[in-house]
Amino acid sequence: MNKTDYDRALFYTHRSEWDNLLILMVRTKDNILSKKIEHFLHAYNFEHDYSIIESKLYGLLRYLDHAAEMSSQDFRLYG
Repeated sequence: MNKTDYDRALFYTHRSEWDNLLILMVRTKDNILSKKIEHFLHAYNFEHDYSIIESKLYGLLRYLDHAAEMSSQDFRLYG
């Protein structure tokens, strides 16, 4: 796991830097992160129902929280 990808995704999302988030989506080795970003950006750009956009955003944020927690546990176990 590359924790910097999760930190970057959170930063770009917080700052609404969609271009950088798109670049991260392409470059990350984490397929789940890539799909979560893809689904959020697609909803953000094409969906008219705000509840769907909100749902995709919360899904991305929940995954980032989970992945960051798992990577910190790995660091405590092996670091």
